[in-house]
Amino acid sequence: MVNPIHLRTLLEVIRHGSFSGAATSLGYTASAVSQQMSALERDTGATLFTRSARSVIPTDAALAVARHASKVLTDIDALLASTARAGAGPAHELRLGIFPSLATFALPRLLRMPEWQRLGVSLRLFVGEPAHAIQGLRAGGDLDLALVYQVGQAGLAWPSTLSRQWIGDDDFRVVLPESWGIRSGARVTADQLADMPWIMHHPGTADATVIERLFASCNLHPRIAAYCDDFNASLELTAAGLGAALVPDLAMVNRPDGIVALDVPEIRLTRSIFALRTSDADEARVRLFMDQLAEILRSRSIVPKHTP
Repeated sequence: MVNPIHLRTLLEVIRHGSFSGAATSLGYTASAVSQQMSALERDTGATLFTRSARSVIPTDAALAVARHASKVLTDIDALLASTARAGAGPAHELRLGIFPSLATFALPRLLRMPEWQRLGVSLRLFVGEPAHAIQGLRAGGDLDLALVYQVGQAGLAWPSTLSRQWIGDDDFRVVLPESWGIRSGARVTADQLADMPWIMHHPGTADATVIERLFASCNLHPRIAAYCDDFNASLELTAAGLGAALVPDLAMVNRPDGIVALDVPEIRLTRSIFALRTSDADEARVRLFMDQLAEILRSRSIVPKHTP
């Protein structure tokens, strides 16, 4: 009999590329993860990893097991959620906090998925910035799960009582008005952008501070055309010719016509996306949601490509 816990650990090892990464994600020690994988190898009769001093590489057998494990675990979680729903009436609701650009991209796709509709889990949503969502997770709060982002090492903090799972990284793009005559995808230097007007975050926020330091590190002191923290508004203003902007990839999904994205080697910035949840959140419903979300985010290369 294969232990489902070991299957879930296998998925995390492949996702993170190491026992230590899986251990951090799951709250185990690296030794416990290694022991689980050894037990799974005994149960399946297959060698799942090629081990070296610094890494573990999944074998073809491991990837085959992982493909089947994803479906098996989804079915188990659906069974548990269905049981809870039958026994506790309205307990099938998941109270979710999510930031706007992820909500805009992911939630319409999720709600239209037949797989999600069959699960019978309803969402109660709070769409807002990460700091507000974290407030909803505090003791006595209104949320079970919050999807938040952190730009660089910006000062976003959350209580140690919350469980954290890294989801993936959302890269920022330098965008310019198409009318400025630079082709999309062109590689330019920061110096070439120095005299252009920019649409920037409002000063004083943690995100703005990270961006200001990044620009200063490449001797870029932008001429400010506007301050704006709404990425959709920044994109519309860029398309209208007001200035250049730095926006995350998720916000580019519904970008207007009249914009080009550039490759600027000196300007590399990423925001990391995390899932935070309370210890009393229903684990089956959270996992069901997270599994479906991972499928959606693979299409934007947010979730690592080696995730099964």
